[in-house]
Parts: sequence; C-alpha cells; structure tokens
Amino acid sequence: MKLMYIECNMGAAGDMLLSALASVIGDPGETQRRLNGLGIPGVSYEIKPSVKCGITGLHTEVTVNGEHEHEHMHEHHEHHEHHEHHEHHEHHHHSGMHEITHIINDLKISEKIKNDAIAVYKLIAEAESSVHGCDISEIHFHEVGTMDAVADVVGVCMLMDEIAPDKVIVSPVNTGHGQVRCAHGILPVPAPATAYILRDIPIYGGSTDGELCTPTGAALLRYFADEFAYMPMMRVSESGCGMGTKDFEQANCVRIMLGETETRSDRISVLCCNIDDMNGEDIGFAAGRLFAEGALDVYTVPAGMKKSRPGIVLNCICKESDTDRFAQLIFRYTSTLGIRLHRSERYVLEREEATASTRYGDVRYKRSSGYGVERIKPEYEDLRVIAEKQGCQVSSIRKEVEEDIRSV
Repeated sequence: MKLMYIECNMGAAGDMLLSALASVIGDPGETQRRLNGLGIPGVSYEIKPSVKCGITGLHTEVTVNGEHEHEHMHEHHEHHEHHEHHEHHEHHHHSGMHEITHIINDLKISEKIKNDAIAVYKLIAEAESSVHGCDISEIHFHEVGTMDAVADVVGVCMLMDEIAPDKVIVSPVNTGHGQVRCAHGILPVPAPATAYILRDIPIYGGSTDGELCTPTGAALLRYFADEFAYMPMMRVSESGCGMGTKDFEQANCVRIMLGETETRSDRISVLCCNIDDMNGEDIGFAAGRLFAEGALDVYTVPAGMKKSRPGIVLNCICKESDTDRFAQLIFRYTSTLGIRLHRSERYVLEREEATASTRYGDVRYKRSSGYGVERIKPEYEDLRVIAEKQGCQVSSIRKEVEEDIRSV
C-alpha cells in the first residue's frame, strides 16, 4: 500500500505543501512547467531551492499579474481580510465562491482535480462564513490573495492526483501561538478560521511565536488526510521538504515521506450491543443504514437474553477514526441503551477491481493478494446473467471464467 506521511512540525501552508509534493516527485523544473501550463489567469509559478537550518528543500513563489502576495501564505490571515489597499480598489476586485468555482472549472485539469480543488475552497469559505456570522455567498476573497491561494490549492490537488497515495497520514499540527494581525485587528493564533477547519484534529501551540498554519494549509490537510497520527511503521522510498518564507530556530518546513507500509494492518473498531426488543425487519433496516454510512461490516448473532428472551447481538466494524460517528448511528437506528467497544487491528489482503475479457464477454472481478496468497473472484451478478443465458449452473460458468481471467 502506497502510504504518504505529512509531517507538520511547523504547521502547514498551501505553498509549503505544494513545494513538498514537488520535492517528492522530483524534477522541479518539469513540475514548474506543468503548473504554469494549467492556465490560471495571471498566475506564474517559480519553484526554487531553499535552505532552512541547513536542510535543503524547495520553495514555490507565486506571482499574480507580476505582483507577489505579500507575507506569502505562511504569514497572513484570511484571504478576504488581507490586503485592503483602498487606493488601488479600482484595480483589485473581490471574488466569491461562485467566481472561484468558475475559475477552477475553466482550467486545463481533470474533473477529479477540479472537484478536489473546489471542495478544499468550500472548506475555507465555510470556515470564514462561520467565523464572521454570514452566509457562504457573502464571503469574498481579495483578488491577489484569491489567485495566489487558487494556485496553491489547484497545484496541490494536481500533484496529489499524480502521486495517488492509497493512504495519507498527517502528524498532529503545530499551529504556533501568539497573535496575528489582519484587516479587522489583532486575532489570536490559531486564527479563528484556521481553528474552525482544524476542529476535531490533534493540534498544539508549540514554542514558536507566530501563525504557522494558514486556513488554506488547514483545508488541504483536512481534505486529503485519511488519519491524523504520528508516523507509522513504513518503508520510505521518497521524501521532500517544502519551505516557508520566514526563518525560525526550527526548520520552517513541511516534510512529506512516501513509501510502503511494512504490512497491510488496519486499526479498526468493533461496536456491539445486545437487542431483545426489536423485530427482524427493524434490525435489518438498522444494519442496512450502517452499511450505507460506510461500515466495513455489519453482522448479527442470535443470543439468549434475560428472562429467556431470544435476541441478537449486533456487531458493527468500522474504521477507528469513525468510531464516534457509528456509535451515534447505532443509538439512532436501534433501541439499545449501551454499546461495547473493542479496538483491534486486522490483516487484510491488497484488493483491486478489474474487468476481464472472457469467452462469455466482459466480466468484472476482484483480485486479492498478499502474505503469499493470490486469488480472484468473478462478480456473482455477471456470472448469474451468463448462467441464465447459457442455461447451466453458476459454478460451471465460474470455473470457465476464472480460467479465462488467469490466462490473461
């Protein structure tokens, strides 16, 4: 499994994440060429070497119509509040989410990258609207800050799509501490919008006085992270550092490590409860809802309850990070008054879905491998349709189809 670990010991900003990804990919000149080929209006990227505390990495400088975003990304607060140059108001327009979406949709990128970038920006807009007590449609971003952030967000989404990690783990995020100046005055660190985006995520203030994590950096981390934790056991194949602008006693960088997990072992939670006062239809509905919400597995076991009542034990397996959400769902859809929780690890095979051309036409199948085992399993519904047409048993069709798949 391709694993990406993002180390945020000095927070995160859009340009730092972009630079770290470019460093992992290698050939920064080619990455710069492709970024400048995106067609973001007025935007120019320059990726260059940077050294912090003796560590070499990359720094990305974005200009908008030849103008630098002052106090670039690792030093400023919300984009819509920064740079209110009234003397240039006739030149510097403001954009809302509608305009942001239009800009991104016009770019020369895939639909997936467009959707990723828009989703990240919606996280930022949602945070700003919550902090300032207004609707998302009322949030406006300053022109230079907008295009600078769009450049970072789209660039990160493009490089993440290129690397395509199976799992992204992000370290607890250092937000810095102290105060930050914005258009409305002096605010505490983390800035309110950043704190909103980072809710329910492990963060800490650290010893550095200043704003280390920006709203854009926080939104990118929240969107792409599958888990927030310290570095797991992994075999690192590539690593890179994305440098910020300011200098501190500690190297001001985001570090990204890319590699393979030592084993495919997942942390899961098993939630179970005893039920003796629900009928079978209602229990079936509850199990269906849990599956629909993304449970890894749901199953029931018959049990003898108190007063000789027949009952069932409902078991729900979910990702460890989803534990609280599934506990709430079980309470919502069942009559139980209590839930038992077991945390566990599981060994799983690598799995992929594919389609193979067989003597009966295209058939979908799943391939599983790992731990010295490799197996294939044709999709039952495809086998059933073939068996009905051929007027024979599914088992005989399965055998022939498996032979065709293995011969490919």
